[in-house]
Amino acid sequence: MNEPTDVDSYPTPDHLLHTGAEHPVDPEDLVMASGRTPTPALIEKARQDLAKYGAAAVERVLP
Repeated sequence: MNEPTDVDSYPTPDHLLHTGAEHPVDPEDLVMASGRTPTPALIEKARQDLAKYGAAAVERVLP
């Protein structure tokens, strides 16, 4: 079996994951939860969603 050589192909370590229960969700977290790379435009959209929906904004992007 071949080992992945691309760092992005490894799962995210548990110590880097959080549910938002430990601390507030920031816009970058919300973008990354949607599976996208944070860009200024996506971070701004996430900031607006957090302002509108609060922490429930995460539930809108997670399955």
